[in-house]
Amino acid sequence: MRDSAVVHGCLRTEVTVKDLDERPERDQGIQQKTDKEKPRGALYGERYRVIVTTDIGGSDPDDFQSMVHYLLYSDLFDTEGLVSSAWGDGRKADILSVIDAYEKDYSALRACSPAYPAPDALRTICCQGAVDFAPWKGWSVPTEASRLIIDCARKPDPRPLYLLMWGLLEDLAQALHDAPDIAPKLRVIYIGGPNKKWGPNAYAYIRRCFPDLWIIENNSAYRGWFCGGYMERDYGNESFPAEHISPAGALGAFFMSKMPAIKMGDTPTVAYLLYGDPEDPTGESWGGSFERVRNMPCGVLEYPFAAVPCVETFSVSEVRFRAGETKPTEKPVFDAEIRGQHFEGFSLGGGIYAFRFVPKETGDFAFVIRSRIAGLDGLTGTIRVTEETKEARSEGPLTSWYSDRLEPELSEGPHKGAKTVSKWRKAYLDSFRDRLERCLPGRPDGEAENG
Repeated sequence: MRDSAVVHGCLRTEVTVKDLDERPERDQGIQQKTDKEKPRGALYGERYRVIVTTDIGGSDPDDFQSMVHYLLYSDLFDTEGLVSSAWGDGRKADILSVIDAYEKDYSALRACSPAYPAPDALRTICCQGAVDFAPWKGWSVPTEASRLIIDCARKPDPRPLYLLMWGLLEDLAQALHDAPDIAPKLRVIYIGGPNKKWGPNAYAYIRRCFPDLWIIENNSAYRGWFCGGYMERDYGNESFPAEHISPAGALGAFFMSKMPAIKMGDTPTVAYLLYGDPEDPTGESWGGSFERVRNMPCGVLEYPFAAVPCVETFSVSEVRFRAGETKPTEKPVFDAEIRGQHFEGFSLGGGIYAFRFVPKETGDFAFVIRSRIAGLDGLTGTIRVTEETKEARSEGPLTSWYSDRLEPELSEGPHKGAKTVSKWRKAYLDSFRDRLERCLPGRPDGEAENG
């Protein structure tokens, strides 16, 4: 067996052509095809450079689930970084806790594939990202994570660097600010939705200053991983974990301890690389199919409103107020409360104050401002949110930006594009099951052969 190592900061295991030739022909429920028709992806021997940024340990346990899944497939990738980018309590230690579980299953995994990275090698590429939201301008100070992104992007490796963004964009925004030359090397697969809602300043900076960045902005299609699709028998969100995850070694037990049901909302970023052509977001993949957009709506709402303003879901609205003269601030100076949630507001200078609002659903959203600044405290208003439209996406500066498909027939309930993920449910769960079986107690070395 060959040992994995960190080479120039990249966790990589040497895999020969012979190793790939000996991979099984049956790949996780995908029908065998001729060489000419054979799908692309990591399951078919293509090795992608990957950095994962995650808000693991924050407000939702599903990042723990997604990290378990990623480590079970980690023999297929050249992993260059595992980054904590939480907007809650999560930290690097939470990533390390998953690696500790992985270490207990490592010998069984290595018996199935010599390309699994050593636990200590994974630990060396874990780092801490930003722990605070970016200020209004969208960037702040360099972090260990932003420096890692820069260093990896500047390597002489000709392959692009895939950033699987499960949390905030703060470290990416910082890296781009400090080293704008890296942008052409990056392929960003971003789970937006709540992350965009809570990190709008970094998002707005990237959209404004890097319109040529290659990015998939997945605001709702990711929900197809746990909404819709085939859920009969042992393919349900509860039945699959009970049948296949619970008995699967230390990683299975760790998964179940966090949430004994499938959510794994960030896993479509990994699935996108497993099956499909990652350079064509409009094509079919386990992680979804997306449409190219020229614009993702951003606008300014000047208070007081002449009428109730209307904005689209997942748009970014700068809600601006006028009050006493102050200088621009790095730290928030007022709070906007909307439906019991609180959003930071800043002074832009010249007596202008603003907060950014990113709604995830339709409806009327009332806000109230709380501040020590005279003229702001107690201000109220309502913003009406409507469905996304193709028209709002059709004209703008974006050149390589992709987002959820809006056709009604591809939605799972209100979740746009989710059926482009859920349609593959049997295939990707069959694949996940085969990976989990590598951790089963008592499995003879090399018995698990598939995928």
